[in-house]
Amino acid sequence: MQLSFKRLFLHFISRNMITVSNLSLRYGKRTLFEEVNLKFTNGNCYGIIGANGAGKSTFMKILSGEVDQSSGTVSFTPGERMAVLTQDHYAFDEFTVIDTVLMGHKEMYKVMKEKDALYMKEDFTEADGERAGELETIFAEMDGWNAENNAATMLSNLGIKEDQHFKLLKEIDGNQKVRVLLAQALFGKPDILLLDEPTNDLDIHTIAWLEDFLAGYEGIILVVSHDRHFLDTVCTHVVDIDFSKMNIYTGNYTFWYESSQLASKQRSDQNKKTEERVKELQEFIRRFSANASKSKQATSRKKALDKINIDEIKPSNRKYPAIMFNHNGREAGDQILQIENLRKELNGEVLFSNINLMVNKGDKIAVLSENSLATTAFYEVLTGRDTDYKGDFKWGVTINVADIPNDNTEYFKAGDNNLIDWLREYSEGDKDEQFVRSFLGRMLFSGEEVLKKSSVLSGGEKMRCMFSKMMLKQANLLLLDEPTNHLDLESITALNNGMKDFKGVILFTSRDHELTETVANRVIELTPGGIIDKLMTYDEYINSDVVKQQREELYALA
Repeated sequence: MQLSFKRLFLHFISRNMITVSNLSLRYGKRTLFEEVNLKFTNGNCYGIIGANGAGKSTFMKILSGEVDQSSGTVSFTPGERMAVLTQDHYAFDEFTVIDTVLMGHKEMYKVMKEKDALYMKEDFTEADGERAGELETIFAEMDGWNAENNAATMLSNLGIKEDQHFKLLKEIDGNQKVRVLLAQALFGKPDILLLDEPTNDLDIHTIAWLEDFLAGYEGIILVVSHDRHFLDTVCTHVVDIDFSKMNIYTGNYTFWYESSQLASKQRSDQNKKTEERVKELQEFIRRFSANASKSKQATSRKKALDKINIDEIKPSNRKYPAIMFNHNGREAGDQILQIENLRKELNGEVLFSNINLMVNKGDKIAVLSENSLATTAFYEVLTGRDTDYKGDFKWGVTINVADIPNDNTEYFKAGDNNLIDWLREYSEGDKDEQFVRSFLGRMLFSGEEVLKKSSVLSGGEKMRCMFSKMMLKQANLLLLDEPTNHLDLESITALNNGMKDFKGVILFTSRDHELTETVANRVIELTPGGIIDKLMTYDEYINSDVVKQQREELYALA
């Protein structure tokens, strides 16, 4: 019983804290972190943000012990258990799904296996019996007898059906494997959760479950995510990595972003008096404190915001691309796009059929489907890249279309051109270098960066080049298939603002909840049986019982 008392004692004295002291990390001449000092406390969820390459995932690996810092220390409250969302999708391939989840509680799983091995012995001794008794006590303290049932429930909540639970992990597909590894991290109520991009490959319903789960979590959570809606829903604090420094700010991502933008605006306004600035900041905090009641983390965040000191609000050094689609060309007429009885099959599978749609002036349409191949095929048909379909569609004579495809590989195949020459090819009018440079500059390509070969670009850089190309075209209708792929939070935020400000028509598909909710004024869903078409917001659409019923009927027809 001494072990039981020790566990109980540690539970009561523990305030669950992570302390980072004077932490630095250097790779050769490059400094990733310099003299970082932070404290993470129980009951809070910290969103780790920073530009691509700032070191978000590396910091998480330092905390988990996977990467060693150059100097400084990371200390934890004694007795805490940490769980990490693994990025190695093959590490557990030879284990069953249920065992993979149970292994998330390493100590309990070790006890369980030792106990089972003892009972399997043919020459079971008195000493074995005593050891088995000790293990049974420890196992019961860990709620081990309910472990398998709890693991199965978590798997079901994450969309893994019961008939998959006893398959080997290598026998299930990639999306399901990601969910199993997430279940492993969440299993057994660890004191500390480190989650790097936990919403990847999750559908909106599973993300909603995860948001609820984390919102009620009592331990310490650190999360890296490009999903702003998710960060806004679960985070009580933001940890900003900028110029090798890390700072903790109270509030979610939107609070951090809007407060830093306000502080930047105030800093540039030299004529505004100090008392006016203070009043403006106080009103900003008050407004956000009132709105915090809408959040699943409402209580803790509202208390924190009510106590915030205006000195905590500082301008960000982060750079945002200027994604501005507004065109100077011909305005769209009344005839935009008409689609009649459109149908597409792929390898004998019906992706969509009976698609009848009239696009109107001012429409910003979110295009959804349970099958991502269907939305991509829809855009491929409308752009003329795919001619193997049935039905018809007609663009209005005034319509000038620009698009971002799901796969932009074709645009960068040659790879020999520098960025100026690459973009110049798409300029139908002015091909002057300074003119082309101006569009690249808006996408944060400046100085020598514009001389980069297009073949060496990262995924995010390629997307920013595609936005430069799109802006250059001055189109009055945009087609965007997963435009946030590979983008950092700054680029996603800039894209979101650019789409909201655009005066033309947009048809787009995005897994970014915030972008879809704030841009779309109409939602359509492609199914094998037909189309669902609603003039409503994204949140209204996904919560509509009428839509759910219509979806069931259309899939039954297919």
